[in-house]
Amino acid sequence: MMEGMELVATAAFGVEKIVQRELSKLGYDGKITQPGRILFPGDALAICRSNLWLRSAERILIRLGAFPASDFGLLFDGVRALEWEAWIPPDGEFPVRGRSHKSQLTSVPAVQSIVKKAIVERLRAGHHREELPETGSRYPIEVVLLDNEATLYLDTTGVGLHKRGYRTLVAEAQLRETLAAAMVQLSVWRPDRPLIDPFCGTGTIPIEAALVGRRIAPGLKREFAAEAWPAIEPQLWKHAREEARDLIQPPLAERIVATDIDPQVLQLARHHAGSAGVESDIHFQEREFADLLSKRQYGCVITNPPYGERMGFDAEITALYQTVPLVLRRLPTWSHYLLTSRSDFEQLIGQQADRRRKLYNGRIECTLYQFLGPKPGSPQRKQGPPPPRTGEGEKAKPVFGGLKPEAKRQGDEFANRLTKLARHLRRWPTKRGITCYRIYDRDIPEVPLVVDRYEDALHIAEYDRPHDRTPAEHADWLQHMVRAAAKALDVDRKRVFVKRRERQRGAAQYQRVSDDSAILIAQEGGLKFKVNLSDYLDTGLFLDHRQTRAMVRDEAVGKRFLNLFGYTGAFSVYATAGGAATTTTVDLSPTYLAWAEENMRLNGFLPPQSPQRKQGNQHQFLQSDAQSYIDSVPRGPRFDLVVVDPPTFSNSKRTDEDWDVQQHHAELLNAVAARLSDGGVIYFSTNFRRFKFDEALLPELTAREITRQTIPEDFRNKRIHRAWRLVKKPRRTDAVEMTNDE
Repeated sequence: MMEGMELVATAAFGVEKIVQRELSKLGYDGKITQPGRILFPGDALAICRSNLWLRSAERILIRLGAFPASDFGLLFDGVRALEWEAWIPPDGEFPVRGRSHKSQLTSVPAVQSIVKKAIVERLRAGHHREELPETGSRYPIEVVLLDNEATLYLDTTGVGLHKRGYRTLVAEAQLRETLAAAMVQLSVWRPDRPLIDPFCGTGTIPIEAALVGRRIAPGLKREFAAEAWPAIEPQLWKHAREEARDLIQPPLAERIVATDIDPQVLQLARHHAGSAGVESDIHFQEREFADLLSKRQYGCVITNPPYGERMGFDAEITALYQTVPLVLRRLPTWSHYLLTSRSDFEQLIGQQADRRRKLYNGRIECTLYQFLGPKPGSPQRKQGPPPPRTGEGEKAKPVFGGLKPEAKRQGDEFANRLTKLARHLRRWPTKRGITCYRIYDRDIPEVPLVVDRYEDALHIAEYDRPHDRTPAEHADWLQHMVRAAAKALDVDRKRVFVKRRERQRGAAQYQRVSDDSAILIAQEGGLKFKVNLSDYLDTGLFLDHRQTRAMVRDEAVGKRFLNLFGYTGAFSVYATAGGAATTTTVDLSPTYLAWAEENMRLNGFLPPQSPQRKQGNQHQFLQSDAQSYIDSVPRGPRFDLVVVDPPTFSNSKRTDEDWDVQQHHAELLNAVAARLSDGGVIYFSTNFRRFKFDEALLPELTAREITRQTIPEDFRNKRIHRAWRLVKKPRRTDAVEMTNDE
C-alpha cells in the first residue's frame, strides 16, 4: 500500500512550476495535472520529506482513487470501494471537505454527506466495529468533483503548509509564507548576494529568504497530521527530520536587510525571525522607503508594498508607487521584484516590467512585477549605466533610470549657455546690490528649466514638458543637468535646490514640499529678505517684481500703504523703506504673515518680537482673505497706495468662495477704489497669461499698463506677468463744492 502511491502537492495559482521545481530537487518527478495540483509518485518517506521541505506548496495529499460519479449512487459505491480501513483506524477522526465543478452533483454539502456515509460503512465493515467514535487522530478527506468524475484524497498535512510555526503573532495585511517563499524562488537572489525588503512588515519575505539561504526546511518546527498515523512508521519521520537538520547551512555571510516605517511591526518581525531561528541572518531597521540606498552591487529587492486592499488610502498608495522608480534607480545593477494587486502599477511607475507573473495573496489577485538587472561579473563601466544582461561589450541601461545618448549634448549646451549668461550678470551683486537674479529661462527648448541665483545658491525650477523619458530616466536626466549647472556656475552641488512646476490650482504653489529649511538672507535694493530655497514651490521673494517693488518705494513717502495678498511682505518692506506712514499687510496664511513680520524686523522696521497685529500700530499684519478684509474696511479714503498681486486661482479651505482673478478682480479693485484717496494708486499684477483687462469695469480708476517697465532685464520671458498702474479719479462731488466755494 505504501509503495507507488500517487501524491499530490497543492499550490496557489501561479506557483505550480515552482513547486514542481522543488519536488525535482527532492528527487521526485512532479507533473502539473491541473491548476494548483502537482502529481508525483512516492512512498511513505516521500510524504514526510515533501511536507518538511516544500516551501511554496499548500498541502500534500494522497490520491486514493478516481471514478465516474454522475449521481449519488455512483458516488457512494465508488467511495465505499476504496480501502479506507488501511488508513483510518476505528477511532480516527475523518472530516470531509469537498469541491464541485462542471458536475451534475452541484450540492457540495450533499456530496460531503454521501462521502462520509460511504466511508463509515466501509470502516464498520473493515474494522468489524459498529461504533466509530472519531476521538483519535485526524484524517482529513477531500472529494473533488470535476466533469462528473470524483477524486478522493487523504490530507497528510493537516494545518496548511504556510503555517511554519514561527509566526505566532498576527498583524494587518500579512503576506502568506508560501507566497513569500515563491517570490524568493522566482528571483535571481542567491545567499551570497545582497537582499533588501523595504516594506518588510512582520518579516515574512526576509525570513523565508533566510530559510532558503540556509537550507532550513520550512516544516522543521511544526507537526503534520500524518505524523500520528499508524500507517506511517514514526522512524520515517525521525529520519526525514534528521536529514533536514544535517543539511542546515551556517548563518548567511551577507545579512538580509529588512526595513519598514512601523516600529511595532518591526518588533513582530524580530520576534518571528527569532522563532524561525534566523534572527542573526536579518538586519531589521526602521526606515522610510524614500531612504533606500546600498553601495553593494547585483543585489535583489523583493518586496510586497502596500496596495490598499486592506490598509492605506488610494491617494497615498498612488503617490508612494510614483516614487518607486525614483528610489530604485539608486540601485542600477540590482534586480527588483514587487508584488501588488494594483493593475495600474506599470502606469504609475512609468515603465513596463521585464516579466510579470499572476499570483494570489490569499484571495487577492496580484502580479509579481520583475525588473531584471545585469548578471554578476559583467564588465563594469566607471560611470554611467551598468553592464548589459547579454551581449558582451554593449552599453546596457540600468533597470530604472539611466541617460539617453542625447543627454550629454544637452548638458554641454546647457552649461555653455549658463556660463555665457552668468558672465553678463557677474557684477550685479557689487554694482547694483542685487544678489538674487534670473540666469536662465528655458533658453534651450530641450532643457525647459529656470535657473535663479540666490546669493551662493541656485534655485532650479523644472517645468512640466512632454518628453520620452521614463520617470526614473527623467530623474537621472535632471540630476545630470543639476550637476552641469553647479559646475558651470561654480556652486556647491549641495547648494542647488530643484522644484518641479506643474499647472497649479488654488494655493498649491504655497504648500510645503519639504522640511529641509534651506534658509538664507538675500540682498535686494539695500534691503534684506528671508528666502527659503527648499520647503515651498516658491522661495518667498518673487524676483520678477523687483522693478515693481522699486516703483512702490519711490512713491511711498508719507503714504498709507496696503498690501493685499501680502505673501511674505516684500512690498511692505519696500514701502516702509520708501517712507510709508503706515503699512497693512493682508494674507490668509499665518505662516506667511509671520514671515512678513520677520522680513520687516530684518530691516530694522520692527522692534524684536513686538506684537504688530493690533489695531493702531504703524505696521499691521492681518490674517484674512483680501475681499473679506477690504469689505470690512469703512468706505472712504483709508489708503493712498495699494498693491494687489493675487493668485490666478485659489480654493482655500479658509474661504467660502473660490477666487478666480478673471472673474473677481473687478469686484475687488472697485472695493479697493472705494477706500482709496483721490489720486491714490493701485499697482495691480497677475501671472494669468490669458487675462483680459477691461477698464470699463473700473469706473473710479484710470488705468495704464506698465508691464514692460516692470519686467527686470534678467527676465527674457517678457510675459512672466502683466501689470497696471491704476489711479483713483477725483470725486465729482469735490469738483462741484470747489466751484461753489469760488
